[in-house]
Amino acid sequence: MDNNDILIRLRYAMEIKNKEMAEIFKLGSVDVTVPDVIKILSKSDDYDAESDDQIKCNNSMLDSFLNGFIIFKRGKQEPKPGQPDMPEPTIKKSANVNNLLLKKVKIALALTTDDMLDIFEKAGITVSKGELGAFLRKEGHKNYKECGDKYARNFLKGLAVKYRG
Repeated sequence: MDNNDILIRLRYAMEIKNKEMAEIFKLGSVDVTVPDVIKILSKSDDYDAESDDQIKCNNSMLDSFLNGFIIFKRGKQEPKPGQPDMPEPTIKKSANVNNLLLKKVKIALALTTDDMLDIFEKAGITVSKGELGAFLRKEGHKNYKECGDKYARNFLKGLAVKYRG
């Protein structure tokens, strides 16, 4: 599952309009216009070819969107003394975006562990508390577990069931 697909599914699940998508990107410090959002959300059969019809969403762009999504849902947090205004990019080239997606959507929607387990349940998949905790751990932690596309896809599907009915 690529980053554009994640944005498409998250947008559908949360019923976010194109204008709101552009606003969320701006909150995450990425300047994106509504026509750009349409290009990001367009599906293409050939993802490898660079075309005018689609803008490829890279990892830092997705990270900025998710940071903006947190601000959009919860409001801007006042920085503590000595803390930068915008969070530093939390994603590395090798990092798993699925783990980041779970963490940041959990923060944005103020979900508890039980809420997340319920969302997975709505998608028809059973995840244990320990397994979910392993997905939400920091990379490098001894109990960290990489979240596969199957879990991320089902989490977004469960969000759609919960928020769209």
